[in-house]
Amino acid sequence: MKIIHLADVHLGSKIESKLPKDKAQIRKSEVRQAFNKVVDYANANEIKIILISGDLFDSARPLKKDKDFFYSVVKNNPGIDFIYLRGNHDSLEGYDQEEPANLKKFSREWKTYFYEDVTISGVEISQNNKAEISCALHLPIDSKNIVMLHGSIEELPKLAEKNIDYLALGHIHSFSEAKLNIRGRSIYSGCLEGRGFDEIGVKGFVVLDTDTMNFEFMKNSVRITEEYTVDVSNAADSYEAYKIICNEINLGKDNLCLINVCGEITFDGSSLAEDITEYMREKCFFVYVKNKTTEKIDIKQLAEEISLKGEFVRTVLADKRYSEEERERIISAGIRAFKGVGVSK
Repeated sequence: MKIIHLADVHLGSKIESKLPKDKAQIRKSEVRQAFNKVVDYANANEIKIILISGDLFDSARPLKKDKDFFYSVVKNNPGIDFIYLRGNHDSLEGYDQEEPANLKKFSREWKTYFYEDVTISGVEISQNNKAEISCALHLPIDSKNIVMLHGSIEELPKLAEKNIDYLALGHIHSFSEAKLNIRGRSIYSGCLEGRGFDEIGVKGFVVLDTDTMNFEFMKNSVRITEEYTVDVSNAADSYEAYKIICNEINLGKDNLCLINVCGEITFDGSSLAEDITEYMREKCFFVYVKNKTTEKIDIKQLAEEISLKGEFVRTVLADKRYSEEERERIISAGIRAFKGVGVSK
């Protein structure tokens, strides 16, 4: 038997922090599309169980249209059991109509569903029950035991001695796996679709084969959010910086791209991020540029200035307590301080 494990769909997410409204609207529909892709995969591969380990919705009280979408998917796929555990985002989610028979839910106390030789147990974590969760869990040693939880692994109780074969986690938005004990693994499936520039890379879900207890991460992203860092120190202006970026990275036409522009530049970089964004507008679905460049300091020229900055530079250069490299760092930090720019350690 094969089971799908997913989490953190966040239906109803606004996705408006960086995107213009038209593209945010597209991305909202693509979050739904990502969920549809999972269900299509399940049907195509005759998978009868989908685990949803929390944050199916982005809000504790989801909009009616988002709930109607999910419950319609469940009702119209009666051959699949949707086993849904609410997370911290959708903790108050409820349905005002009769729930379909193929939707299984959990509460603040442990509940277990049985499928052949497999048990699927879960509990919704709150401040009131967190401390007692591990003590209240009792799993048979001779079954294949799947446990669903939503939260940071550091916050979860000690579960290593509870006969768990597969701990299906939600809350962390990137796929990861770790050894739980000699018997089982803990798995974060990650989110289905990256919704912002803090959710970089390919997203997807996990397929678990309960016959072998082996699992595989499946790519599912409608779009991928990519991140690059490019040094444009050799550029003479914004357009040259743009050309350097184009030569160094290969953008996915349909993806979102975060570009960190760094290096020391000799030109006015006050509009660098805006300029590059405009030049790259047609290169991908959406580009977001962070300007991390600094102005290249001409120490020799500064030392000849009749000014407070010039006096500072001459004083540092004359101080033999420091090496040449240390003097350059001190001058660089000092000039940035003169300009009111924060100095990193």
